[in-house]
Amino acid sequence: MFKVLFHPDVVKCYTGCQLFDIMIIKRIFLLLAPFLLFGNCTNHSKTEIYQSDRENVLDIKNQVHEILIDTPFIGSIARLFLLDDYLIIEDCRSDDQLIRLFDRQSFDYVKSTGTLGEGPGEIVNIGFIGTCPGSREFYVSDHGKQKIFCYHVDSLLADPLYFPSVKYEMNRVEFPSRYKYMNDTLSIGLIIRPTGNSGYQQSVARWNMQTGGITPMKYTHPQISKKRVVMDASLRYNRYVEGYEYNDLMTLCDLNGHLISNIYGPAWNDKRTNKTSYYRKVAIYKDKIIALFSGENTFDENGPSGIKVLCPTLFHIFDIHGNYLKTLDVGYHVSDFCCDEENSRLIMNFDDEIQFGYFDLKSVI
Repeated sequence: MFKVLFHPDVVKCYTGCQLFDIMIIKRIFLLLAPFLLFGNCTNHSKTEIYQSDRENVLDIKNQVHEILIDTPFIGSIARLFLLDDYLIIEDCRSDDQLIRLFDRQSFDYVKSTGTLGEGPGEIVNIGFIGTCPGSREFYVSDHGKQKIFCYHVDSLLADPLYFPSVKYEMNRVEFPSRYKYMNDTLSIGLIIRPTGNSGYQQSVARWNMQTGGITPMKYTHPQISKKRVVMDASLRYNRYVEGYEYNDLMTLCDLNGHLISNIYGPAWNDKRTNKTSYYRKVAIYKDKIIALFSGENTFDENGPSGIKVLCPTLFHIFDIHGNYLKTLDVGYHVSDFCCDEENSRLIMNFDDEIQFGYFDLKSVI
């Protein structure tokens, strides 16, 4: 162990009883200085990762296959989910039935459900749809009735008068806006806490659907005061990923909320404005993270029908640790997507000249 003694005329260093010349001291100090001054940067650099170059862009528009859905008519704003043999399309602007089921392989129409209305089994204000592949159930949030309804696919298909059951009574104080269902006692959710005047706080939490218990995750980014994120989680990899909607930042944490890494993009700063969008949706697909990414204006304020939210055409691809791999430009404006791991393809809803399409993931990632 070195001891460094400072004296008005001379600096001497002792190891045991040996005396070293001041020139050797200087050399040792120069060698040790990076470790003495920046010793904490080793751990810091493991969690704070800055990516200045994301320019490996592949144009794959010619690999996008259109999905033709003529019946029933589906509005321009749709959300996509997968459950066992079915592609579920949430048609949130429909004036009759809000949920459409299609064959996952052929995209043939199967059945509609979720009638708009205030009556028994009807939906007032549809929100997120959670899926439970093991039990062939999907769960529909109704923010008008403050309930989550459970639909069992086999019963739904067999019974023309099928009514869903109530899975969960939502808490008006705080509730999940979307979530990754693991089992009845564990979901990783985006929790909303209304603050009045249309404002709300957002956090990621462990959510127990049986008890209603919500346990907020431990980590929050110290430079983000108003959190707005999209999220996905993986039990296989014991992590969840947050993509910040209005900051060029992606955060990885384990399922107990311990930080794995913050991934800062080229446009990172801590100034939040909703005029520029970054992460629009994220999904963990096998050992990759797929992020629908904009980096452009959020709104078109000069459109013929007034202010319009602009949809991006880009997907950033990262490995499971957050290392940037490539960017895919699909050439169409994507409003939503889901990853079909069984068929190795990514299914998309567009706000463009075609409405639905997919591309083969094996050929590009």
